[in-house]
Amino acid sequence: MSSPVYLLKTRRFAPLFTAQFLGAFNDNLFKNTLAVILTFQAAQWTSISSALLAPLIGAVFILPFFLFSGLAGEVADSFDKARLARIVKVWELFLMVIATVGFNLHSFGLLMAVIFGMGMHSTLFGPIKYSIIPQHMGENELVSANALVESGTFAAILLGTIGGGLLAAHPNGGVIAGIIGSAVAAIGYIASRQIPTAPSLTPNRSLSFNLFAQTLNSVRLANGNRVVFLSILAISWFWLYGALLLSQFPSFVKTVLMGDEATVTILLSLFTVGIGAGSMVCERLSHHTIRPSLIVAGAIGMSIAGIDFALNAQNFQAVGTLNSNPAFWRILADLVLIGVFGGLYSVPLYAIMQNRSDAQVRSRIIAANNILNALFMVGGAVATMMLLENGWSIPSIFLMIAIGTALVAGIIAWKIKQTGERE
Repeated sequence: MSSPVYLLKTRRFAPLFTAQFLGAFNDNLFKNTLAVILTFQAAQWTSISSALLAPLIGAVFILPFFLFSGLAGEVADSFDKARLARIVKVWELFLMVIATVGFNLHSFGLLMAVIFGMGMHSTLFGPIKYSIIPQHMGENELVSANALVESGTFAAILLGTIGGGLLAAHPNGGVIAGIIGSAVAAIGYIASRQIPTAPSLTPNRSLSFNLFAQTLNSVRLANGNRVVFLSILAISWFWLYGALLLSQFPSFVKTVLMGDEATVTILLSLFTVGIGAGSMVCERLSHHTIRPSLIVAGAIGMSIAGIDFALNAQNFQAVGTLNSNPAFWRILADLVLIGVFGGLYSVPLYAIMQNRSDAQVRSRIIAANNILNALFMVGGAVATMMLLENGWSIPSIFLMIAIGTALVAGIIAWKIKQTGERE
């Protein structure tokens, strides 16, 4: 087991990995196509300013995580997860067909409804995915499986991001993105049919459709285990930071770097490559065990690189071409490092969350993770819109969140290490 790649040859992991990879690709192909089109052609679609569109799209996508994660966790704990995965993939296919229609009609409202629906897709699939992994993997395979999922997810984000950026520059790029998304969703459904059965450990549970009660119950379950809850808080901050960066890249490129759609794609691509690379570095350094010291190292590195990135962005002067500007290359290097240390930071956190959760309520624990991830990201999106409306520059927001990462992520990571998780 010197390399985690062997898992990709097993039926207990490969179909799940494929379905997850294709779903993440579709999310980002659709979101990035829409975000770039709206950023550079906003007046043709809506009266909302281009600076507010990216955080708005992010907030609408994330909102279902907050609203429905409790119910999604309850459902995943009550039924066969492999069967649920197939149902979710059918929903994804339906949404991609609607997205094709929305792009064809230039319907901003319909496309925002698809954004919400894709958020629902990810809300439902998250507890399924992360609770199947420990059900089908051995304890010594958790870090490897999570590293593959994390690196695969960000590779999918990379491909979807590049594809979305390229398609956005095409006159009929939105419609093409919808057609491609429909085909990818169909392939994802085929892959989901190969996922081995993952029966419920509490099959006779009665379901409650009180969304508020389900949300509170999931968070209470997570809060009952200190190290699990700290891990969830640390993961949530990571997603807040990443979502803020990703949502602001189009406007940052347009207003600060004076770049174009291709420059947006470069920044997004390098950031996601960094996270994927960092996830695999974490797998190599962990030696198939959970090492909290890697979380601390990741938090420190992510903070230092983030502060340097923000300071470079604040002092950036658009003179000459971007390729000939040393400050631009330093910004790119900082982005890669933020991603690498982010991967190092996040992979052990997911493994701790899975390993230390009670198997009978694991899906609901993962739902609590999704709820708090959503709360952090929606809060970050709202705060970003408020700061932009009150005259803050994008580089200033980047600096604020980088300093916040040094404080919040660093403190939580250290507390996790102090709990005595085995090295």
